[in-house]
Amino acid sequence: MIELVVATRNRHKTREIEDILGPQFSVRDLAAHRDVPEIRESGTSFEENAKYKALTASRQLPVMVIADDSGLEVDALGGAPGIYSARYAGANATDRDKIDKLLRELERVRVTDDRRHARFRCVVALARNGDLLGMFEGTVQGRITDTARGDSGFGYDPIFVPDGFEQTFGELSEEMKNTISHRAKAIRALADRLQRLEFGG
Repeated sequence: MIELVVATRNRHKTREIEDILGPQFSVRDLAAHRDVPEIRESGTSFEENAKYKALTASRQLPVMVIADDSGLEVDALGGAPGIYSARYAGANATDRDKIDKLLRELERVRVTDDRRHARFRCVVALARNGDLLGMFEGTVQGRITDTARGDSGFGYDPIFVPDGFEQTFGELSEEMKNTISHRAKAIRALADRLQRLEFGG
């Protein structure tokens, strides 16, 4: 079994990664390592943030570490909220607060139905002992709805409809989301690299 620590204390994210990777991986997060301080994102891109978090945590832990940075890019808002997705409505905002702010911004710029295109992006970094072992990216294209629908998932899931579907991520089952999502694509690429590392490929 391959042991991994996810450089996060977001249990939703950890569980999603655990579900995507499957039973051949033992996945924990920083909730099990209280001695590792909070790692603040200070980069200007998903890649910089993921790399910084993975390298920082890997210098303090004796196992392989993964870190992801992900977010929603809305074309009509110039790519916002992007790397600020988690803090879009303020440091202590709820998911509902973030969704409400994004929908208000789309109303403010008077977005028409044909300009609601968006994508979720995820970049995952893999590190061990302060060395970067790989970077992996996943993207899923879609559109933003007028109102939130569904209460599955987290973050902006209830207002994002992936291309080829009528349901939002908030309405899709976890199993389906974990097949098509941005994070699923990045984590599957990571899993392939981990299997090769484990078996010398």
